[in-house]
Amino acid sequence: MTLDEAQKRVDEWIQTYGVRYFSELTNMACLTEEVGELARVIARKYGDQSFKEGENQDLSEEMADVLWVLICLANQTGVNLTEALEKSIEKKTKRDKERHINNSKLK
Repeated sequence: MTLDEAQKRVDEWIQTYGVRYFSELTNMACLTEEVGELARVIARKYGDQSFKEGENQDLSEEMADVLWVLICLANQTGVNLTEALEKSIEKKTKRDKERHINNSKLK
């Protein structure tokens, strides 16, 4: 699935089952919540914390939840994620094309 297809599928789901998009402010709060849930799984899986009994351990599910809300925000605000990501890659390449290669901390 491409980013464009993902944006269309999320929009179709919202129109069919979701009644309407939550407000942008509500979705920003939801995105923050979902990132926190992703951070919790990473902290327990790769960090020093342990999982509580019955706690969700599915990293892919939490990443998908973050992506879902981000796509909702993009749809609501008219952001084409494919174009935005392409611009971001171009910006990072121009800015950082030698930065990381020359970083002795990464060798």
